[in-house]
Amino acid sequence: MDTVVRMPRVCYYLLALIFAWPAFAARKDRHVILITIDGFPAKLWNDPSLPLPTLRKLAADGAAAEAMMTSNPSVTWPAHTTLVTGLSPRFHGVLFNGLVIRQGPGKPLKIEPWVDKTSLVFTPTLYDIAHAAGLTTAESDWVAVTRAKGITWSFAELPNPNGPVEQAMIAAGVATAEDMQAMQPGRGRKTIWRDGMWTRAAAFMFSQYKPNLLMYHTLNTDGIHHRYGPGTDPSYTALAYADRLVGDLLKTVDETGLRAQTTVIVTTDHGFKTVTQYTYPNVVLKQAGLLKAAGPTVTQCDAHTLSSGGIALVYVTDPARRAELIPQLKELFGKAAGIDRVIDARDAHSLGMPTPEENAGMGDLILYPKTGHAFSGAANGDVVVGPTVNYSGTHGYFNDDPDLDGIFIASGAGIKPGVKLGRIRNLDVAPTLARLMELELPQVEGRVLEEILTGR
Repeated sequence: MDTVVRMPRVCYYLLALIFAWPAFAARKDRHVILITIDGFPAKLWNDPSLPLPTLRKLAADGAAAEAMMTSNPSVTWPAHTTLVTGLSPRFHGVLFNGLVIRQGPGKPLKIEPWVDKTSLVFTPTLYDIAHAAGLTTAESDWVAVTRAKGITWSFAELPNPNGPVEQAMIAAGVATAEDMQAMQPGRGRKTIWRDGMWTRAAAFMFSQYKPNLLMYHTLNTDGIHHRYGPGTDPSYTALAYADRLVGDLLKTVDETGLRAQTTVIVTTDHGFKTVTQYTYPNVVLKQAGLLKAAGPTVTQCDAHTLSSGGIALVYVTDPARRAELIPQLKELFGKAAGIDRVIDARDAHSLGMPTPEENAGMGDLILYPKTGHAFSGAANGDVVVGPTVNYSGTHGYFNDDPDLDGIFIASGAGIKPGVKLGRIRNLDVAPTLARLMELELPQVEGRVLEEILTGR
């Protein structure tokens, strides 16, 4: 499997074509809708007082898991990429919500989200294989898909106002030119409104184009859980709204007359934990003389951390100094307040993550915070641990924590009714969808959930 991770990017799409070649008997009469409700913890799904009529009917008519274990890091883009590859970040390569950019010795790292998908995802995805096998694919607010060749129709997180789907929606009166402009950054529209637009786009694409695979992602629940925490009144309200949006999409599916040929999967990327304290690893570096900052801006650093809530990666900015600095950094962070675990990235395979030699975006050390703490990448000030402000929940923690478990529901064509699963893995989703579509993914770490499939 290591050769997949290290293969040249120019071989990437060719590999997808090669492995899709035997699968030209793919189910062109079947439609699969993969829905993710961002940051939906399994423990909330298991609360019967949470009003989710659409999702509970899907579960009653099909199959549902008690919980779905996410992958490490338990972050949106890495977990979503696992859902469509059946591989952990060790192999598919996505570690953050974007591509890690090394700016050179002494300079901080940054994350660039809008790079081409082929620069970010190292392995073929389900939509690549489907597209290469002659099936059609669509996405609405899916992630790590910028300029993806395997997607036939796209309505991106930041839609292109002049794009073909966007223009078709305007021509059909489904949206306006003003709506498309309002989806752009800095326009002040709340995520709850944007979720409505992404839902409208998903419904439009299914109605007009009838893709064999539609990937649709709602986002508002994640922001609400970050701000107010999981299990709060705003949390329940946000999840109830997401349920309504799923219902809106399924109403369109019913109107097309294709419900009997459609499989609906509803899942998530990760669960959530409640937090009250920030831990600032870049301040730890600053106090040790390994990083300098002017206010919030890092100006020079021998080491730098990138944080995603419940995980932080530590980078030695000059690879020639790794042998010198890594032992010092281990000791430094091992004594720092708010940090629970310091893991050498040479042991990253045990977490399903790559080593620095396999992936240039991987840090040299992996940090996990203490219970109730979240990492912040800020470097200003001298406080290593302090209270959070307008931030009550996060994810990113080690995936063996049940709080990070998410939901999984499967219903419709090819799914047995009334099946109750225990704890599955997000690694199992892509192989199961591939079986439903009669496709073959070249390599997977997950398994086909045979017990939920009718075999036809």
